[in-house]
Amino acid sequence: MSEVKLAASVRSEFGKGAARAIRRDAKVPAVVYGHGSEPVHVTLPAHELGLALRTPNVLLSLDIEGKNELAIPKAVQRDAIKGFLIHVDLLLVKRGEKVTVEIPVQAEGELAAGGNLLEHVLSTLSVEAEATHLPEAVTVSVEGLEAGASVLAKDITLPKGATLVTDADAVVLQVLAAQAEEPAAEGEAAEGAEA
Repeated sequence: MSEVKLAASVRSEFGKGAARAIRRDAKVPAVVYGHGSEPVHVTLPAHELGLALRTPNVLLSLDIEGKNELAIPKAVQRDAIKGFLIHVDLLLVKRGEKVTVEIPVQAEGELAAGGNLLEHVLSTLSVEAEATHLPEAVTVSVEGLEAGASVLAKDITLPKGATLVTDADAVVLQVLAAQAEEPAAEGEAAEGAEA
C-alpha cells in the first residue's frame, strides 16, 4: 500500500463558522489523535484528501508544519446531499504497529444456474494488520454456489499479514433461491378491480 502525502496546517479557530470558512477555502477540518498525545486540530486540502479517501484504509503521511506523522482515517463525515467532506478524524499509527480496520468484501464468479440470489450479510470484515500494509479489500469466489450455500468469515482467505477479528462463524455471504410471486386468485383480482 502506498502512502499519500498531505500538507496539514494546525488550526486554532473552532466552531461552525470557522469550519465553514475552512471549507470555503477548499480545505477540510480534521482532528489527528492517538498514542496518548493531545489531539491536534488541522486543516487538509479538500481535493487531495477526497482523492486519497477513495482508497479504503488509505495510509496518510501528514506534514504537520514540519513534523511528519502517519495516520489512517477513522471517521469521515460527508454532506448528506452534495457529498463533500465536512470533517475527518485521523488516527496516528506507527510503522510495525498493528491496527484493526474494516475491509470491504467483494464477490466474484457466477452462481449456479437457476436464478439464485447472492446476499451480502456482511459487507466488511474486521481484520488486524500492520498499519503500513493494510489490505484494501478481500475477494471471495462464489463460482457455482447453489441455493442454501453460505460463506463464513473463517472460510475467507485473508491477505498475508492480516488476522480475522470478526467472529469466525459469522455468515458473510449466502445464496438464496429466487422466489416467484404467486399469481393472485381470480376472486382476489375481481375484488381489486372493483375497489
